[in-house]
Amino acid sequence: MGDVVVRVLAVALVTGLPVAVPAYAAADEGPEKLFTFKDPAITESSGLAVSPTHDGIYYTHNDSSAAPTFYAVDKNGRTKATFQLGGAEARDWEAMAASKDPATGRGVLWFADIGDNLDGAWPDVSVYRVMEPQTIRDATLPATRYRFRYADGARNAEGIMVHPKTGRLYVVSKEFAGSVYAAPKKLRANKTNILRKVASAPIMATDAAYAPDGSSYVIRTYFSATLYRPSGEVISRVSMPELKQAESIAYTLDGKALLTGSEGPRSPVYRVPIPQLAVGAPTPTPSPAAAKKKEDEDQTAPASTGGLKLKDILIWLAAAGTAVGVITFIARRTR
Repeated sequence: MGDVVVRVLAVALVTGLPVAVPAYAAADEGPEKLFTFKDPAITESSGLAVSPTHDGIYYTHNDSSAAPTFYAVDKNGRTKATFQLGGAEARDWEAMAASKDPATGRGVLWFADIGDNLDGAWPDVSVYRVMEPQTIRDATLPATRYRFRYADGARNAEGIMVHPKTGRLYVVSKEFAGSVYAAPKKLRANKTNILRKVASAPIMATDAAYAPDGSSYVIRTYFSATLYRPSGEVISRVSMPELKQAESIAYTLDGKALLTGSEGPRSPVYRVPIPQLAVGAPTPTPSPAAAKKKEDEDQTAPASTGGLKLKDILIWLAAAGTAVGVITFIARRTR
């Protein structure tokens, strides 16, 4: 783990990037391997979610595939069912989330086709909403497609999260200067929905998730995870197990631990306890008037200029080239 810290520090020193160095906050126990995906079809697990209604069931999907497919696996990593989304596309699926419909109590699954490595290759991105299957067996499920466009220009993104109480959807961009974007309170399937920046995100975020009680959210990067209050205030950074390509994160149903996974065949999923200081720290429920004011502020917030321009990209590339040499030198010296 020490080499990881050295590499991150080297990047920060040479490039000046706002890198969040893992804090390795103390917890009662360390990371535990929960299971390994057994299905040979799961080769690029990019999204991860815990079933809200089926005990011991976890969902995942590949980064990209020929069809919009997701998998239900058990606590041993064995695939129990394979599902298709009817009428959906799988352009660049990067994340998923699970929530509950407050009206019916049924589980809801969200699949984010939000990858855009060229930051503008697509005129819009999409998120699909699917009612969680009541029976875990192979099926094709109807999906509702919501199209999105960023208020401040196209972004590459790999994280989504859904607030468990309000049902509001958030997208987290994967950039050197990343951001959290809020979707409109009410999503429209017949028009393009606008995503507006509401908070900053750490460098190169690969996934995000909301706690089951709404008291916090987590953003994953390749190196660590950071817990935030809904206001965007940092609660704690949590060390993560070293993975080949850390792509996914989710909360356990009791909110006391995080689950994190990686791309690659037979990739593992780890359970990582959350430090006690970050567990069960709910924020006060705002009054209806305050909630309405906050909603209005979110909807009328000015467009952010946090994205990188061409000049910024060239500067970063030049700095990154220098950083590679420094990182390699330091890594070799610390072996």
